[in-house]
Amino acid sequence: MTEKLSKELKEFLFTSFEKKLAVKKGAYLFQEGMVASDIYLVLNGSFKISKVTPDGQELTLRLCSREDLVGELTLFCPGAIYMLSARSMDDKGEVIVIPKLELERKLAENGQLALEFMKWMSLHFRKTQTKFRDLVLNGRKGALYSTLIRMSNSYGVLKEEGILIDLPLTNQELANYCGTSREVVNRMLSELKKKGSISVDRGKITIHDLNFLKQEIHCENCPDELCRID
Repeated sequence: MTEKLSKELKEFLFTSFEKKLAVKKGAYLFQEGMVASDIYLVLNGSFKISKVTPDGQELTLRLCSREDLVGELTLFCPGAIYMLSARSMDDKGEVIVIPKLELERKLAENGQLALEFMKWMSLHFRKTQTKFRDLVLNGRKGALYSTLIRMSNSYGVLKEEGILIDLPLTNQELANYCGTSREVVNRMLSELKKKGSISVDRGKITIHDLNFLKQEIHCENCPDELCRID
């Protein structure tokens, strides 16, 4: 798995802030519109980062796990509010609470740490840009195919028959990642299964023909560190 934080930044975040928060499954860590006074470092569990569109449709942008930062886009933005929501996906959710003002002060005092944080933020922005590129330019099919490719990079396990995405997913959850409806995803998954490109067992998808998915969306073969769902 791609290194999420540099050694220096990881050590700083884990040792400089002591307050921890347990978050039960289904509970929100924060919701869009709330005043952004903290950012969070995930210790355990997974958190879905999403936005609800004006018509009530949910768009999921990230699935964060250990050593991921969430709420980070508010840093050095006076009066910022959370533009996205973060919800715990299991009962093991636990985060380190990092007061935004305190983190800003510490980074301002330590140029090397500020540089490491800027590098991490740059990578995060690039990942976000490629996700929106796929959603906007490749249509519904491209959004699904690119989501499957990203999930294979983040949660894929190489098996004899293909790449197992070791993450149970409902069709509605997949639809939320693609910004479309469950019915559309149902149809596209059925087409992929008929072609033998994927199979589904107990909610887990195995990709049998990754090259087919890449060819269909004219994949630019971005580095794995960019082509991820986390």
